[in-house]
Amino acid sequence: MTAQLNPRGDVAVLVPAAGAGVRLGPGRPKALRLLAGEPLLVHAVRRLAAAPSVHTIVVAAPAAEVAAVRELLAPVAPVTVVPGGAERQASVAAALAAVPAGPAIILVHDAARALTPPELVESVAAAVRGGRAAVIPVLPVVDTIKEVDAGEVVLGTVDRSALRAVQTPQGFRRSVLTAAHAAAGDSLTDDAGLVEKQGVAVSCVPGSEYALKITRPFDLALAEHLLAAAD
Repeated sequence: MTAQLNPRGDVAVLVPAAGAGVRLGPGRPKALRLLAGEPLLVHAVRRLAAAPSVHTIVVAAPAAEVAAVRELLAPVAPVTVVPGGAERQASVAAALAAVPAGPAIILVHDAARALTPPELVESVAAAVRGGRAAVIPVLPVVDTIKEVDAGEVVLGTVDRSALRAVQTPQGFRRSVLTAAHAAAGDSLTDDAGLVEKQGVAVSCVPGSEYALKITRPFDLALAEHLLAAAD
């Protein structure tokens, strides 16, 4: 059954999904790789559509796959699909330009974080709604981190207490993200990084272990296990 988005919602979610995903091995673009028989993008959009505040979802798909992605997502949720760019930043900018008037909060979400729960979407949106200009979900860094030189010799141990692993969705006031992309110079893979360059404070909220990024075959196997355990 097709999910219905909230016509009174104040959140638009942008999903850049045009990347190749070479670390997953040869095959289709990463967002279209299968997880438990369905593309990662389908899993991601299904969970985004379940978040009560979401008014609009815009997917930036590989240019050659726009019609196929539109057909793929039609049974999942009413999603706008636009051609993505060669770089992630270009894909986000294309999706941002397709957001209709209305939503004041923009979230940017990686399709590769296909199991992100709707509750995390709402948590990020609520922080922006509460007055934050930019919000990222994070997890504490639990591994010991070493700084090394070009020869792989350890220079020292990094204090991990001040480090965080960043997830998506990242949330922004619409005006803040629009201004950051308009002023973008060097291409970045993180929208919060664009906003930081504009001098805007970025706040953190607790992330979710389920919002893992599926980048390697091991990640895909782990996501399969998590899905099976949830059934």
